[in-house]
Amino acid sequence: MGLTWKPRVLTALLGAAVASGLTTLILILVEATDVLLPTDTKFGIVFDAGSSHTSLFVYRWPADKENDTGVVSQALVCQAKGPGISSYASNPAQAGESLQGCLEEALALIPEAQQRKTPMFLGATAGMRLLSQKNSSQARDIFEAVTQVLGKSPLDFWGAELLAGQDEGALGWITINYVLGMLVKYSFSGEWIQPLEGTLVGALDMGGASTQITFVPGGPILDKSTQTTFRLYGSEHSVYTHSYLCFGRDQMLSRLLAQLVQSSSGPLVRHPCYHSGYWATLSPAALYESPCVHTAAPPELAGNLTVEGTGNPGACISAIRGLFNFSSCQGRGHCAFNGVYQPPVRGQFYAFSNFYYTFHFLNLTSKQPLATVNATIWEFCQRPWKQVEASSPGQDRWLRDYCTSGLYILTLLLEGYGFSEETWPGIEFRKQAGGTEMGWTLGYMLNLTRMIPAEVPAQWRAQSYGIWAAGVVFAVLTLTVTLGAVAGQLLWPQG
Repeated sequence: MGLTWKPRVLTALLGAAVASGLTTLILILVEATDVLLPTDTKFGIVFDAGSSHTSLFVYRWPADKENDTGVVSQALVCQAKGPGISSYASNPAQAGESLQGCLEEALALIPEAQQRKTPMFLGATAGMRLLSQKNSSQARDIFEAVTQVLGKSPLDFWGAELLAGQDEGALGWITINYVLGMLVKYSFSGEWIQPLEGTLVGALDMGGASTQITFVPGGPILDKSTQTTFRLYGSEHSVYTHSYLCFGRDQMLSRLLAQLVQSSSGPLVRHPCYHSGYWATLSPAALYESPCVHTAAPPELAGNLTVEGTGNPGACISAIRGLFNFSSCQGRGHCAFNGVYQPPVRGQFYAFSNFYYTFHFLNLTSKQPLATVNATIWEFCQRPWKQVEASSPGQDRWLRDYCTSGLYILTLLLEGYGFSEETWPGIEFRKQAGGTEMGWTLGYMLNLTRMIPAEVPAQWRAQSYGIWAAGVVFAVLTLTVTLGAVAGQLLWPQG
């Protein structure tokens, strides 16, 4: 009897092992799906060499890129010690040395193995544009000094150069719309989607020496010199952009003071934008050194100037209007000021840099109505200087200029760019969005990443947890049955 059952049992065990093994193989092969392994992180560094200071930004993005543009985030921001590099015209070597501290911070963040393939770029804006106009050899010496310092680092230094005003405006527009998710978004279904173009946000930037406006107009851009076109995330974007050199905050203040000096009869200058009770003595020499001041110092100004504030916002606005050439746009449609073409403003705008810093000080960044903004600035300008000093300790450097800057911003936005009471609510005064600083540097890095080849991420086969667990069970079952068959063959009593 036992001998009769032996072949049957062994045959059943071997059959079960074969069936279990085939089931395991099917689970492994049929239910497998492709998955992408995590890719390396890449880094990039951009120095923003502005007119008043230099900042370093470190960005990072995955090595595999969505539609040829890296998904970039800000990893570090560092402000270099000292003024902007254009201030080192008499000692260019110090311009390079001023960048060392921030460069060391960046090197500490980026893994040593990746430093040689990390691109680094320095872009100089309006401060160096002005120096290049005034003394091109001094500007060249500063660029050489900066290149010498950055070129010695272990990073892949791409160069230091002058950034055109139009590029500065357009790249700032890219930054804002990227961090707001207007260029590309990651959907709940796990796909990258591109929002509608009508939701794109305009950019208003104001530095120390220039100011930029950039937006997508409602119709065609008639003056092609003000149009910039670029491709991001598989879509093409055309924007209107213009940069006004000498209309940044610092140069505006110098031009305004020089204008008031010209209209004064002696060394005493009454300044309507300075608070009543304020006075200061200054040398006129520095005032007339700027390429933005096109008049020579009056011959009677052999000594210092005495500037006295009168706290008259109405007279201040009249003086500020003298900095614009509005008559050049009379009778011309789609014209801002100084004869510059501009289509009507449209949609939402983000105002940053000195737009934000001024309105932040005045507590006007909460989307207050235009009437409230106007009344707040006028009331501030009419405060006596002693009251202003007492209410804002530690603000000595810029304190006297917030009245001027506030009224200048209103004049620029309303009478220059053409915003109205109806379109004013579309302006938001912001410093950051999504944890990223507003400015041209992130926009530049987004464009820069298109020039870095996309790496194809490695693919592997993987199963869901349930399929994997079933496969393990059948594999164990196959092994058990096979061992049972072998044991039966060896241990079964021989007849």
